[in-house]
Amino acid sequence: MKYQVVCLESLGYSLPAEVIDSAEIERRLAPLYARLRLPEGRLELITGVRQRRLWPVDALPSQESIRSAERAIQAAGIERHEIGALVHGSVCRDYLEPATACRIHHELGLGVDCLVQDVSNACLGLLNGIVQVANMIELGQIRAGLVVGTEDCRALLENTIETLNRETDLTREQMKQAVASLTIGSGSCAIVLVDRHLSRTDNRLLAAVPRAETKYHHLCHSQRHQTLGGGGRPWMETDSEQLMAEGIATGQVTFTDFLGTLGWEVADVDKVFCHQVGTVHRKQMLQSLGVTPDRDFSTLEWLGNTGSVALPLTMAIGLENGHVDRGDRVGMLGIGSGINSLMLAVEWQRALVGTDSGRVVDSETLSAAPTSGDLARP
Repeated sequence: MKYQVVCLESLGYSLPAEVIDSAEIERRLAPLYARLRLPEGRLELITGVRQRRLWPVDALPSQESIRSAERAIQAAGIERHEIGALVHGSVCRDYLEPATACRIHHELGLGVDCLVQDVSNACLGLLNGIVQVANMIELGQIRAGLVVGTEDCRALLENTIETLNRETDLTREQMKQAVASLTIGSGSCAIVLVDRHLSRTDNRLLAAVPRAETKYHHLCHSQRHQTLGGGGRPWMETDSEQLMAEGIATGQVTFTDFLGTLGWEVADVDKVFCHQVGTVHRKQMLQSLGVTPDRDFSTLEWLGNTGSVALPLTMAIGLENGHVDRGDRVGMLGIGSGINSLMLAVEWQRALVGTDSGRVVDSETLSAAPTSGDLARP
């Protein structure tokens, strides 16, 4: 899929205030560690995740999606009536129905002619949303669109700890199936895409390249219907080693197609943002693609794996920290359970980011200015 008139205009993000580190998780897993004679420090050592963050108990994903969306809209400086589509793309949502996007649409005051929907595809949900909105812009159906999502790890993390301590017959091998659930974190991110004629940045989306290796769909899954009744106790089983191996293999093939679609060599990709899983995965993935670590930007050490928002959230923070320069060719390299891969190419010019501090970073002015409006929790 190639694009001629689509620009990735702005991003906005928000982070939880509560931080829990891997040492605290291990303290809470003391019964399990004693039973299996596991050494302290193991969790951070094998994953590289030092911290992750938690939203308040009973917080709805829509609350932070509204906040992130407001920041992205304000950073873009776009009129709300121009937004013709809203996609909420995270795994976490308020209810099975209606779509979480409905509350967000209402609270943002978007138009009645705006297409509103939720999209779910594990860690690729927001990237899928970007493609859907970009396709509509390219076809001339809308002039601008908004993609947003919020992941909340609290229920899965706490239930995983409780279950691992309670099930006294678990072996080390069975415990490995739950390690990935101990690395997850919470976060929120939004992206505004516009027709090039509306753009102030000219950050042109050039292409999107997907690949589906769904024969590996069984390698990571939760139990069925965990959200029914509003009191679900989520549990994930992940074959981390095989998922990493097959995910990297899928990423290699997708990246080859990605370069071929664009007519690029590896050296033509100036900067990349990848899904955030762990330090071993990051090292092996970049090596397999021939991409040097200095071209990548990482947040997994202090945010953990934030699911569908991990890649765009890392991109927003990377842009805020000056990781991308004018004229850079940027690869957004997504891989998610299923296994699916989706890689996007953007020719970068100017960063507009609504940050967690409530300020807009504009790379053109090299300054941070307060956003307008009240950014208090909705």
